[in-house]
Amino acid sequence: MTSPIHIQLRQCSRTFTHTQVLKPLDLDIYRGETLVLLGPSGCGKTTTLRIISGLESPNVGGEIWFDSKNVTHLPIEKRNVGMVFQHYALFPNFNVAENIAYSLKIQKLPKAEIESRVREMLDMVDLADHYDRPIETLSGGQKQRVSLARALAARPQILLFDEPLAALDVKLKDKLREDISRLLKKLNITAIYVTHDQQEAMALGDRIAVMNQGKIEQIGTAQEIYHQPKTAFVANFIGTTNQVEIQGQTYCCRPEDIHINQSSTPFSHGTVIEKTFLGQTQQISIAPSNGETIKVTCSAHEPLQIGQNVTLHIHSDRLFQI
Repeated sequence: MTSPIHIQLRQCSRTFTHTQVLKPLDLDIYRGETLVLLGPSGCGKTTTLRIISGLESPNVGGEIWFDSKNVTHLPIEKRNVGMVFQHYALFPNFNVAENIAYSLKIQKLPKAEIESRVREMLDMVDLADHYDRPIETLSGGQKQRVSLARALAARPQILLFDEPLAALDVKLKDKLREDISRLLKKLNITAIYVTHDQQEAMALGDRIAVMNQGKIEQIGTAQEIYHQPKTAFVANFIGTTNQVEIQGQTYCCRPEDIHINQSSTPFSHGTVIEKTFLGQTQQISIAPSNGETIKVTCSAHEPLQIGQNVTLHIHSDRLFQI
């Protein structure tokens, strides 16, 4: 990254009732990037987000810096951060405009400026015609757009997302994810996004920090963590991984990198034991002549049958070791 560092965490850890949920963590986040904290439940990603926001404090010795300012002991209302939560956190007795305007009224901005900002935010999230709609009449996706508009209205320097799409159905989640990605790029705002969804992480993150048991296992672009995982946890959490033996060496590879019945020299032979239709693709399980079952992702039009003997091929540059 060529952008300056915007947020620094130095030796930030957190213990709750004698359980260390976050091990001492050093992390640099660049200005204008979207960093995704990805991992299973209980890995420390939400605790990291809450420490950045000021909702939680790190253990003694941990520090949080925004640019050259130490904000470790600043409360959330003085950090100029916006937050978007999974469950919207909207006021049910306020309409859409009143929800967005709430924090601006707390800041005692002039009425005309509040009105201008509310309408600007509604345009930005494609809800201009929902200005005075009651909150309870909105869909889940619309409520999340209002939540996002409210967070952006205060013009925060940092935007924090805590599993904002987890409660939505798949189709709505995909649409809103695209909208959030487009909006973040347009605004060039520093964003930290927590999720356990690998596809969501790869679609949104300029970089992804994969977390496990209170620490970062690997941080990098989506391409880096998928094609060059540094640990077995990262390799298996991000997609599916095969272990194959070639010339006495054990390697790993992704299911889509193995090809069946090509003219090149095969690395193994096997028998098709299962196939699953996935629409555009199908996943094939193959019992090799030696070793563990191999998963192959290929075109749904590939004419393969249970019990068929096949040859397996892969380019050497698609192999990795962990």
